[in-house]
Amino acid sequence: MHLEQVHSVAGRAVPAHGFAGRLTPRARDRLLSLGATCRFQSSEFLLREGERSDHVLLLVYGRVKLTSMAENGYAVVLGIRGPGDLVGEMAGLDSHPRSATVVALDPVVARIIAGPDFRGFIDQEKGAGIALAELIASRLRAANRRRLEFGAFPVRQRLVLVLLDLERWYGVSAPDDGNRRDIDLSLSQADLAGLVGSSLEAVAKALRDLARQGIIGTRRRHVTILDHTALGELASAQG
Repeated sequence: MHLEQVHSVAGRAVPAHGFAGRLTPRARDRLLSLGATCRFQSSEFLLREGERSDHVLLLVYGRVKLTSMAENGYAVVLGIRGPGDLVGEMAGLDSHPRSATVVALDPVVARIIAGPDFRGFIDQEKGAGIALAELIASRLRAANRRRLEFGAFPVRQRLVLVLLDLERWYGVSAPDDGNRRDIDLSLSQADLAGLVGSSLEAVAKALRDLARQGIIGTRRRHVTILDHTALGELASAQG
């Protein structure tokens, strides 16, 4: 793993989102004083599934995707994380092998905190343990909701729900058309298939169908929502 050490304390500008947003300003400053700040290039691996390491990363800038690989080679996208979020916290707590691979979607700046330092922070900083428990609980609820959607809805409806979720977190209005919403993430069709929990072929077909209806627009590694109302109606359709 290639890391470029950053000597300025750029990490102190971390937005108050994710785990960082659940901490008091004093606790957030203390967390940012731990470890070292490092840069990762787009598409660079921050963590690899199965590796034995226990450091934790606090994202300061940029977004990453978390994936896990099945024995047959199918890659599931477990989630997207951005500034203020933690990644690698499970191994940081129990020192078990990494359960997911983490890859930079953009250039990323992260604070890398040794496992013992992170555990000491959680143990000693008032409210940090509750904040971490709340974070893990929210991720578990999201995972349970996705598992329900996988069993209850067909591929196209699952794709619609994923697109609406991504738009809610990462949507930006197009400068020439305020009604058009670009999903500001570089995601391949394979990434979308991993988020949807379906085959690449089925998701590619669903994307083509939505584009043919004028509901979305697609270009390489990007999706634009052209008709938010129609997409919402598809999300709430029965069956």
